[in-house]
Amino acid sequence: MTATAKKPNKQKWVYSFGAGAAEGDASLKNLLGGKGANLAEMSNLGLPVPPGFTITTEVCTAFYESGRNYPAGLEEEVAGALAEVGRLVGRKFGDPKAPLLVSVRSGARASMPGMMDTVLNLGLNDATAEGLAALSGDERFAYDSYRRFIQMYSDVVLGLDHHVFEDILETYKEEQDYFLDTDMKAQDWRLVIDKYKRAVEEKLKRPFPQDPKEQLWGAIGAVFGSWRNDRAETYRRLHNIPESWGTAVNIQAMVFGNMGEKSATGVAFTRDPSTGENAYYGEFLINAQGEDVVAGIRTPQPLTRRAREKMGETAPSMEEAMPDAFKELVAIFDRLEKHYRDMQDIEFTVQDGKLWMLQTRNGKRTARAALRIAVDLKREGLITEEEAVLRVDAHSLDQLLHPQLDPNAKRDLLLTGLPASPGAASGEVVFSADEAERLAQEGRKVVLVRVETSPEDIHGMHAAVGIVTARGGMTSHAAVVARGMGRPCVCGAGDVKIAADGSHFSVAGRKVKKGDMVTIDGAAGAVYAGAVATVEPELSGDFAELMAFADKHRRMKVRANAETPLDARTARGFGAEGIGLCRTEHMFFDLERIVAVREMILADSLEGRKAALAKLLPMQRGDFEELFTVMRGLPVTVRLLDPPLHEFLPHSDAEIDEVAKSSGMDAAKLKDRAHKLHEFNPMLGHRGCRLGVSFPEIYEMQARAIMEAAVAVAKQTGDRVTPEIMIPLVASREELKLLKAKVDAVAREVLSAAKIDLDYLVGTMIELPRAALTADRIAEEALFFSFGTNDLTQTTFGLSRDDSASFLPDYLRQNLMERDPFVTLDREGVGALIEIAARKGRSTRPNLKLGICGEHGGDPDSIDFVEGVGLDYVSCSPYRTPIARLAAAQSSLRRKSRSDGKPG
Repeated sequence: MTATAKKPNKQKWVYSFGAGAAEGDASLKNLLGGKGANLAEMSNLGLPVPPGFTITTEVCTAFYESGRNYPAGLEEEVAGALAEVGRLVGRKFGDPKAPLLVSVRSGARASMPGMMDTVLNLGLNDATAEGLAALSGDERFAYDSYRRFIQMYSDVVLGLDHHVFEDILETYKEEQDYFLDTDMKAQDWRLVIDKYKRAVEEKLKRPFPQDPKEQLWGAIGAVFGSWRNDRAETYRRLHNIPESWGTAVNIQAMVFGNMGEKSATGVAFTRDPSTGENAYYGEFLINAQGEDVVAGIRTPQPLTRRAREKMGETAPSMEEAMPDAFKELVAIFDRLEKHYRDMQDIEFTVQDGKLWMLQTRNGKRTARAALRIAVDLKREGLITEEEAVLRVDAHSLDQLLHPQLDPNAKRDLLLTGLPASPGAASGEVVFSADEAERLAQEGRKVVLVRVETSPEDIHGMHAAVGIVTARGGMTSHAAVVARGMGRPCVCGAGDVKIAADGSHFSVAGRKVKKGDMVTIDGAAGAVYAGAVATVEPELSGDFAELMAFADKHRRMKVRANAETPLDARTARGFGAEGIGLCRTEHMFFDLERIVAVREMILADSLEGRKAALAKLLPMQRGDFEELFTVMRGLPVTVRLLDPPLHEFLPHSDAEIDEVAKSSGMDAAKLKDRAHKLHEFNPMLGHRGCRLGVSFPEIYEMQARAIMEAAVAVAKQTGDRVTPEIMIPLVASREELKLLKAKVDAVAREVLSAAKIDLDYLVGTMIELPRAALTADRIAEEALFFSFGTNDLTQTTFGLSRDDSASFLPDYLRQNLMERDPFVTLDREGVGALIEIAARKGRSTRPNLKLGICGEHGGDPDSIDFVEGVGLDYVSCSPYRTPIARLAAAQSSLRRKSRSDGKPG
């Protein structure tokens, strides 16, 4: 075992459970990890839990802080707890006649399925295997367990590739003409074990360890070590789990699902994790151990008769094959769901007809299922309306808000399998996780096709738009991880044969090569050749009901970023309460308009610019009329022209000739003018309000278009139209004062001519550090601030959002940054500037309206931050509007809960 640190410590490191009692409970999740806390809770409930103990997450922290040494006193506590487990089951660890065997499993406070290591059947060696055979009266079972232990321990602890052992076993089965592992007899397993042990000694130059104590501490060290393995670190990064949390280690007396036809192992959910239907869902395998189910080594059987009939399976369900154990399991399902008040994900084993519970946790689910379960639990009286809002991960709603396969589109069916995770996606076929990640970084969409996935594939699964596996069931690693990520997944497509060189797969006489396009429909369990057309999603009544709950409990308004009537209508359909950012430059890239814009930019006189702007005025007015009409009196914030001029400049001779023809200007002069306007650092160059200072006629035209459109729509519809005119990239009060005066002058002229009284606001974007630091002065002129966090992040970090993607992953991998600052708001730097600007701005103008309109406006973690700052609204892309509505409600509820003294 690893050396023990010398520092004395009276702290308790080990908590025992079993025999209807436990030293911990579910409230100690941070200390005992989710698995350990729930094992203790189930023990306290009197459920059949094999006795064991948990080494706390604090040991993991101490382990890494002291150079992978254990704290003083741990060894003695483990020995005492292990002896008590032996006493409860009537066995002794290392005893050759009545050996106690244990499992060693990880268990962090956040569920990380398959990301860390597990060892089963620990304590077996040549002597105890004989003792187990004599004690059980089943030699085949004993040696099956021993070969499993050698294979798992060698992989997890000794670092030998599991394929070494799989190849030995498959070769032996082929030689003996066996098809399944269950065809193997005791003598077969003895021979395979000899081959396994020779392989270990050959690879490691030392024999497989026979000392159970050495085995135990090797496994404990491997579990703690796996907290920092590549797949665990990738998973933590994807799910924002802090490394400082650490993992616990759970050591538990073994119960055996591989003791014959009256034994089994399984995984179950108390509700369907794909749809949320209130129906038991799961799989089991007779005469098997747990890894056989989740690893997809054998295709499992359904839990219920109803599921078996629905899937057209012939092998009996657990309900049919083991009716007594199933009846007891169902009673425990109901008890656990009522106790935890949530859908449970359960692992169980039946040993010689007796049911044992190995784990329960709140089950991972799709967004669709999460909505239904939350709403159903509220209807059933198990949770409150507020709890229902908090039960759905706001990030996950993204799964529901994107297109699905068009039911009328032509389809060329390639293969079918199990509908493991719903959703639809098209992409190029790839066969390795590394290639999936590489191509995704190039902006290509890929579908990862594997015989089965393992935790090492996590990075490729995240990069892929869909996943297909030849083996595995509805609770296999691929299925569970895909559902958690919101990726469509088809598992158990047994007809798929993947070429050994990874060049193609074959199915039903057809060959699909790497790079070929396929479409996956996870809900139907189908894969089609080519790309299949999609349709917009239809949101269920559960979605509307949960959103109604959320809207009742949120404080902040939610607007959308929109420039087109289609965007605006989409936003309204998703519940947006206005437009928080209309980027007027996006309106200029239309082919009919770009020539006029180029005329305006390249004109070398005021008259030339005004002539071009006269062409643009009616176009802009029409744009704004459409937006105001769609929004029906809701606020619309229009940002005046912002981007660098180079984005509009003609680049080819043909484009210059087109501008020359339209404007009557000389092409050579236009080319020279375009060259003079070139900038070396355009993002910090002649853009935003600086354009308005140099060419005030541009902003005056836009202000006129906005106000004339507002007047027209107000007269036509009778709606109260309140445009909010936003001047971008302001660094000083003086800039804003100058340009606001020009906007006000145009507004007065338009309103006077129309003989109408109409309110409007002039404000600014806070997207420069100087603007944030002098916000009290800027607020003397501005009636609202909108934080442009995309540019504020760029200018605070000195980072280019477009260019930093090439090196930010290095920062994230090395923990130099916890999150990508362009995805989730940097609270320490950018967030501090927002807090300063909000405080200073409202010190000058107490009723100053504050919002955020960068990409962060649709990120739940960023929304939580700005809720704390006291912003009035967030604005995001139309499809993220529901995410923002839910996140704003959750943030508001959590803050209320904390202020009431409840855990939030």
